[in-house]
Amino acid sequence: MKFCTAITCMDGRIQLPVITYLQKRFNAKYVDSITEPGPNLILSKQTDFYLVESILTRLKISVEKHHSVGIAIVGHFDCAGSIASNEEQLQHIHEAVKFIRQSFSHLEVIGLWVDENWNVTEV
Repeated sequence: MKFCTAITCMDGRIQLPVITYLQKRFNAKYVDSITEPGPNLILSKQTDFYLVESILTRLKISVEKHHSVGIAIVGHFDCAGSIASNEEQLQHIHEAVKFIRQSFSHLEVIGLWVDENWNVTEV
């Protein structure tokens, strides 16, 4: 059994496209999902200590107990939790990836963008 992890928005529209993409990308059977509204914003700004720690605690479980082989930070078009332009959201994804890599440098950490047609692109 091979796992990977998605730190993704709770928005149900993006769940299946992200899971499908990550199963192929990391050759994983299962995708652990850590969901919050606008996680790319949360992790890029790190202003809510408790929320950031909650995400990191859940990520640690995925990595240590499920032996996740990779991590994705996901942002998407029309996000209610991160009301920002697409360009700003992409910047938040890059900053969030850098932040997560600090604690999980032994794993591949990638950023994903889901567009208005629900297509997933690595950024």
